[in-house]
Amino acid sequence: MNIVPTNVLYNSSILRENLTLLNHTYPFLNIQVVGNSVLGKPIYVIKLGKGPNKVFYSGSIHANEWITSVLLMKFIENYCDSYISNGSLYGYPIKQLFNNTTIYIMPMVNPDGVDLVNGNINQNSTAYRNAVAISNRFPDIPFPSGWKSNINGESFINFHFLVFKK
Repeated sequence: MNIVPTNVLYNSSILRENLTLLNHTYPFLNIQVVGNSVLGKPIYVIKLGKGPNKVFYSGSIHANEWITSVLLMKFIENYCDSYISNGSLYGYPIKQLFNNTTIYIMPMVNPDGVDLVNGNINQNSTAYRNAVAISNRFPDIPFPSGWKSNINGESFINFHFLVFKK
């Protein structure tokens, strides 16, 4: 299966499309929205497995870390593909991993920042103008390519952390 592209500038829209297709292809995936960004974009968490050992991975905390979202999404795809084929992943039998470990993945903590640095926020929007205003206070950080801050100078996410429905 080849759902997650690794040759494009990733953004929140591609993430949403990939999650939709992955969930359609692998209906055992547990995908939940645990909150929204400042611009109202969903913050997703994917749960893999059902074991007592718990692991949490997150990506794209800072805007320029968008490649970590691709890495985590490709891992989810490879995990699911190995699960349905009763195979292994990096030498680990996936069914055993599924039963012994619960993996929580938040692939894009900061979708606003990712969209900003990858050119997916309209330059005429209030959000973009707010980001420019913030960047003007930090002239040594190139904008938007070097930008690490949030869209409007506040805490960039507002979510209820890891509350999963059974």
